[in-house]
Amino acid sequence: MTIDGAPAVAQSTFGVINPATGDIFDEAPECTREQLDAAMQAAATAFRTWRLDEAARRALLPACADAITAHADELARVLTQEQGKPLAKAAAEIAGAAKWFTYTARLEIPVEVALDNDRVRVEVRRRPFGVVAAITPWNYPVSLAVWKIAPALLAGNTIVLKPSPFTPLATLRLGEILRDVLPPGVLNVVSGGDALGGWMTSHPTVRKISFTGSVATGKLVAAAAAPDLKRVTLELGGNDPAIVLPDVDVARTAKRLFWGAFENCGQVCSAIKRVYVPESLYESMVAHLAEMARGVKVGNGLDEDSQLGPINNQPQFERVQELVEDARHSGARMVTGGQRIGDRGYFYAPTIVADLTDGARLVDEEQ
Repeated sequence: MTIDGAPAVAQSTFGVINPATGDIFDEAPECTREQLDAAMQAAATAFRTWRLDEAARRALLPACADAITAHADELARVLTQEQGKPLAKAAAEIAGAAKWFTYTARLEIPVEVALDNDRVRVEVRRRPFGVVAAITPWNYPVSLAVWKIAPALLAGNTIVLKPSPFTPLATLRLGEILRDVLPPGVLNVVSGGDALGGWMTSHPTVRKISFTGSVATGKLVAAAAAPDLKRVTLELGGNDPAIVLPDVDVARTAKRLFWGAFENCGQVCSAIKRVYVPESLYESMVAHLAEMARGVKVGNGLDEDSQLGPINNQPQFERVQELVEDARHSGARMVTGGQRIGDRGYFYAPTIVADLTDGARLVDEEQ
């Protein structure tokens, strides 16, 4: 962990599972309440000076990008091992994180002119909140961490960041890399389970929470923020449809629909969850999607020819199984897939289900 610009040694650790094997491949530190207090204090202390010099903050963001790029191969490999996505996709995520720092450095914080006449000019200027508690999920651990870090830093805030316990390692390493760039206390990275998230969101030092995750947890975050009126940004789930119009090229559209649904094994909040197709095109579209599902290469993300990796974690794997079984029992047509691949790891066959109706969990719920 990184607290106040230095390594923080844990009293205990928890296992991190490689979803391609189902086995623990590394350990992550378990942050104590006392260590969290130290991280919050470090962030609050750093905020006093960090907030004062926008030009200096802006200049450090490209340096963060350069540091990430210098460690890109290392970060991508760790990301694949803990998250499961193919190595090329992990590398793209790391490259995108570096680009986000560079892009954010070019953004201007707008000044609104509320009133301007011969007698008076009134401007609205944004000021930083202070300490931001950032909590990120397991589907795009590095991207979503940097999406929170870069804008918060540019605006003059300091951060205490907690990654998902399913994918903590790349984010912890990111904290180590950036502590050589940023002043002590500006970015603190801690790891742990649900209890740590609760401590963070209720901590009196925090003035802003940025959370990406499930709707259920988002409600808990909002409730924890309410007593002292912390500002909250919640990026939660979705149940996204695709609507096909009668004049489409079926083969071309099927390819776009497939990857819109199955990118990162469908573990994307904005992934296509269900497709509505005109009756005249229905069976042709089903056949094209099924052909793609049967042909895609599913395997360990470290294998060069893998196009899709495993589901990230056991709870999500079990949820996919439950939703497919519910659809099967409701009378839906299993066109292809619908079963586990192998007996190690969390591999699941790309699955196309047809003839679903409203009320089926696969239709009504986010996958």
